[in-house]
Amino acid sequence: MAKRVFLIVLDSVGIGEMPDAKDYGDEGSNTLKACYDTGKLNVPNLKHLGLFNIEGNEYGGMADFPFAEYARMKELSKGKDTTTGHWEMMGIVSENPFPTYPDGFPADIISEFEARTGRKVICNKPYSGTDVIRDYGNEHLETGALIVYTSADSVFQIAAHEELVPVDELYRYCEIAREILVGEHGVGRVIARPFIGEHPFTRTKNRHDFSLKPTEKTYLEIISDFGLTCYGIGKINDIFAGVGLTDYVRTADNADGMKKTEEFAEKDWEGFCFVNLVDFDMSYGHRNDVEGYTNALNEFDKWLGGFMPKLRDDDVLMITADHGCDPVTPSTDHSREYTPLLVYGKNVPPQNLGTIDGFDSIGRMVLEKLGILL
Repeated sequence: MAKRVFLIVLDSVGIGEMPDAKDYGDEGSNTLKACYDTGKLNVPNLKHLGLFNIEGNEYGGMADFPFAEYARMKELSKGKDTTTGHWEMMGIVSENPFPTYPDGFPADIISEFEARTGRKVICNKPYSGTDVIRDYGNEHLETGALIVYTSADSVFQIAAHEELVPVDELYRYCEIAREILVGEHGVGRVIARPFIGEHPFTRTKNRHDFSLKPTEKTYLEIISDFGLTCYGIGKINDIFAGVGLTDYVRTADNADGMKKTEEFAEKDWEGFCFVNLVDFDMSYGHRNDVEGYTNALNEFDKWLGGFMPKLRDDDVLMITADHGCDPVTPSTDHSREYTPLLVYGKNVPPQNLGTIDGFDSIGRMVLEKLGILL
């Protein structure tokens, strides 16, 4: 039995299209292979754990003696977004996808939002986060209107310049949107997207996600109800609206997330540490930056090589992803892909677990490692 379990989500590091990828317009997607094909992927620690031994991975070279349990994870929920993937890991399988708005949000939603915030809305269509401030930033500064946009994912995003709309005020607008967007319009996340400077503008690190509260009791609540620590690093607190966590910390980027994970590992506690490293998705996948994505994986692997020797004898490290975001396909949105699972610990015998149906199996493994019976 483990005293501590670390689950690190490499946000969007998918490993190949799922059988229903065509239903999502994602045929041919393979995020990890796209990085491998650059010829610059250098992840010896992940390889030794068994990343390229996972079923379906026919590149990268198999490790002769992998160090970890390894598996290919198949999502059961409908959808391919952050909330759906993370919720399923913690026991909630979503039968219906969160709503998306390829033509923008309905007029009644926008009208109510404008009335309650006292500000007009511009854009209201799917857009890249960097392109939308390029194209609407000046109009926003001239008129005071809020830039509202979405994507192929279930998100209502609000961009505003920090000098015109202070961050706390932007967060309040997001809370208003979150109150409006319920029921049939219950999007997975309302996201604050502040930016600064002059054209071309720059997004800041003050992004904040306002998620729906989980619709069922999650494994996070089971762990914390058991009297154990349940700690979130990165956007975990946002994804679960704080439900089930005993404490959390937000992060600025992958490097900050890895640093805070290592700092927490040095403390004495028992329970679960749930980590999301968002740069793979936010900074590289959505921007179709395969070189940046590859380098981010290399940086994580380098950090991993220093982190694993610091794990205690009764620690377990799990590494997975929540969906794909292939940086070489025409789309800049998430992709419906299998995800990897690597489970490492001094008391975890290496083995091939094949393909596992359901990300919720990850959460059940966490409970099992901690000695919690459902």
